[in-house]
Amino acid sequence: MSYQHVTAPTQFVEANGIRFAYRRFGQEGGTPLLFMQHFRGGMDHWDPAVTDGFAKDRPVILFDNAGVASSSGETPDTIDAMAEHAADFVGALGLSQIDLLGFSIGGYIAQTLTVRHPELIRRLILAGTGQRAGEPPQDPKYAEYGSLTDPKTGQAPLEAFLYLFFRPSERSQSAGKMFWARRHAGKEDVDVSTSAQTMAAQRAAITEWRQTRGERFAELKAITQPTLVVNGHNDIMVPTINSFTLSQKIPDAQLIVYPDAGHGSLFQFPELFVTHGRIFLDGPLTATETERAP
Repeated sequence: MSYQHVTAPTQFVEANGIRFAYRRFGQEGGTPLLFMQHFRGGMDHWDPAVTDGFAKDRPVILFDNAGVASSSGETPDTIDAMAEHAADFVGALGLSQIDLLGFSIGGYIAQTLTVRHPELIRRLILAGTGQRAGEPPQDPKYAEYGSLTDPKTGQAPLEAFLYLFFRPSERSQSAGKMFWARRHAGKEDVDVSTSAQTMAAQRAAITEWRQTRGERFAELKAITQPTLVVNGHNDIMVPTINSFTLSQKIPDAQLIVYPDAGHGSLFQFPELFVTHGRIFLDGPLTATETERAP
């Protein structure tokens, strides 16, 4: 049976005492694309237009990291520890190499996983994210909306997503509402809400990530994999200037900035983002990849 985003069953795999929840779907063959989610987010927070778009010609894997949503254990309070849990998960699936898409805090984890386990990563997509010791958000309502929780669902409400992920324009807000409808298309086998422990741990990890460690931005030089950096032109959660820095400091990076868009640009322009992503992932070998090939 061929699964899609809303029909793929939740599966579990154990590694180092953590029972990881994941879903795998799409065309088999080729390098699997692993998705790493935003603050408070689980598998159901992805946009089916994005995941199914990539799944047309490659395996797609969504997962909840340690302590997040349906996975067991506690969420650690550092990005380094989160990346090691992710490495354990990839190893438990028996995968020797993956492509990696990291969004927001998922992009922090993706960068760290790539630096610490470079042999695992073939190509890297970083969306709505930034580097260690990057520029922090300046929006005065960022923290307020980031903490909003619907008492009925235990999750961030539509109001928070529209403010934090999309621009105030009519076009962007309309796209945000369409994303919300797609995101809630699945009614069965729904992922559980992220716990208060996870939210507190992720906040602590984000705070630590904003601190300089050694020479500022130096670790980005270690990301030699081809990298696609994507953002909206005015991201109030992870300011867009950080995307420019990523593209400048990662040796083999390219940058796409979408108009009238914010943190959730990949959800505002899902078809365009998937098109750009597929072109990038399916592109010819770069000089760096040729040098790395056995």
